[in-house]
Amino acid sequence: MRRPVLTGLRLDVHRSILDINPDQWERWFGVDYPFLSWSFLAALERAQCTSAQNGWEPFHLILWEQGDNAEEEQVIAVAPGFLKSHSYGEYVFDWAWADAWQRTGRSYYPKLVSAAPFTPATGPRLYLNQSASDPAAKLLEAICQMSQDQEFSGWHVLFEEPELAQALKALGLHERQTCQFHWFNRNYQSFDDFLATFTSRKRKNLRKERANIEAQGLTLETLEGDEITPNLWSFFHYCYQVTYAKRSGHGGYLTREFFIEECQKLARYTVMVVAHDENTPVAAALYFRSADTLYGRYWGCLREYEHLHFEACYYRGIEYCIAHGLEHFDPGAQGEHKIQRGFEPVLTHSSHWVADPSFTEAVAGFCREECNHVAHYQRDAQQLLPFKAD
Repeated sequence: MRRPVLTGLRLDVHRSILDINPDQWERWFGVDYPFLSWSFLAALERAQCTSAQNGWEPFHLILWEQGDNAEEEQVIAVAPGFLKSHSYGEYVFDWAWADAWQRTGRSYYPKLVSAAPFTPATGPRLYLNQSASDPAAKLLEAICQMSQDQEFSGWHVLFEEPELAQALKALGLHERQTCQFHWFNRNYQSFDDFLATFTSRKRKNLRKERANIEAQGLTLETLEGDEITPNLWSFFHYCYQVTYAKRSGHGGYLTREFFIEECQKLARYTVMVVAHDENTPVAAALYFRSADTLYGRYWGCLREYEHLHFEACYYRGIEYCIAHGLEHFDPGAQGEHKIQRGFEPVLTHSSHWVADPSFTEAVAGFCREECNHVAHYQRDAQQLLPFKAD
């Protein structure tokens, strides 16, 4: 769908990633970051994880600008996005905002979100053609006009890279921050090399946790890409759903088709740690990877074992990073228990524009106060790391 916006600009709306040429998408966003790759977004769509019916309607925007010649146009910005009819699966919580809109008789949904669905992992969110003049400002103006026309409550860019967050803040968007816990590879040669940076007591505690895995008769294996068989994908889906239901009372966001039919097509990105009790698989952790980063994403178990979650989701991930020379391990959102295991507090960013001017001041004040709180929390968390003083 094509929509006229400002003079000399045209905004195209694509309601399916399948309508966009994958080679062109890769020229804009590359293939390294898994969660905004054409193949990953297509997998979610084909498996019915992202659809209008479940509140994640694909709504990808391409902004064109007319050149000096009336027949020449160039893409100056691309905003992968989704129309949301709820706030689930975003990990930047705005339920209070939705409630405030509702209490004034207005609707917070639909809203436009530029994000990697169900994935609180920092990465690219927009393509901005640097050969064009002010592509971010023009994109914002086009989105503002479209949002007013279609009565979207706002535009939200989630878990973008810090440079983009600063650029959007300079354009007047409201910045929010959260704190996650990430691991950084400081040229470690082995897991013991990493542990050598811990204080004696913390090092002893962690080694005790790892030894407990073998004491329970568990063995773990790490598999990559095509090494993950269809039977293991089926097993993982079952673990994922059982664990999600125990934790939240409902099934996970990702469908059986995603794991069993689509993940095999994403072999370049996938890593799985499988835990066995004797010869029976009992738990698994799923990671995705890029050239320099490992992303811990999903976990499931059929029985409870002491410290197995830490081993499968954290320690095996650290070992994988060291063995493959990855610089960074992002194990997912939340989890203060990660601090004592050597995961450092880092800030993540999101940017927000709201269409209704009467809410602008309240949203701005909320965001400022929240950022101050998160900054204090990060500093406090830094003091709890297990590393030696030097």
